[in-house]
Amino acid sequence: MMIPQVCTIAGSDSGGGAGIQADLKTFQERDVFGTSAIIALTVQNTLGVHGVHLVPMEYVIGQLDALFADFDLKAIKTGMLLNSDYIIAIADYLKQHSKAALIVDPVMVAKGGAALMEDTATKAMIEHMLPLATLVTPNIPEAETILARKIETEEDMVQAAKDIQALGASNVLMKGGHSLNEEEARDFLWTEDGEGYWFASQRYHTKNTHGTGCTYSACITAEIAKGKSLKEAIAMAKEYITSAIYHGIEVGHGHGPTNHAAYRKFGKVE
Repeated sequence: MMIPQVCTIAGSDSGGGAGIQADLKTFQERDVFGTSAIIALTVQNTLGVHGVHLVPMEYVIGQLDALFADFDLKAIKTGMLLNSDYIIAIADYLKQHSKAALIVDPVMVAKGGAALMEDTATKAMIEHMLPLATLVTPNIPEAETILARKIETEEDMVQAAKDIQALGASNVLMKGGHSLNEEEARDFLWTEDGEGYWFASQRYHTKNTHGTGCTYSACITAEIAKGKSLKEAIAMAKEYITSAIYHGIEVGHGHGPTNHAAYRKFGKVE
């Protein structure tokens, strides 16, 4: 039986909690076949990012050539793209070669505070990647960087989603994990049809949230590849990431990862 095939274009996290590693774990858990194009190797653990080594551009494009020559990719997600050269090259490649749904997670800062995208790359992200995106999934700090303004209320989140859509993205999911709401983590979807939807879960206070954004967007990517609607895919991903946070695991001495196997083992958090 043909299994839906997906791809993540991002950086490698040697600590295993975020990036390519989190994406592939999530793809496996959600019953799709995951492939990857790695743009950078990070020297990373739960205590932080200690170094970044860029993969030469010819090898990034070579990975993409190999994938598109052999696999039927139904959905693609991007994560850490680091700088404008990689953003522009990958956007141009996808524009020429891909008809797959594209989920753009505009990764800019690691959980420990290390910058994962150069300041000059924001303009390239807006101009080259957002117009290709089926869905873009910024958290509040990322949206603040994209829009160059503060986002402090849920009304601000709604307006931010609309304004990011106006920059070219078809659909925008504003993630509320960094909001001031202490009871719930509320995410807002603004669609290309001009409709808005909230997705809420109880907030669980834990330091072990490394890779939540990667995992959330990877689950959305998997569900879209399986034919789910955007609303269905996000609702499923919200359940998946909530379970991964609630049923945490203790790994490392810093910001630990979420539990990628939690939804399979324990199901939805009631």
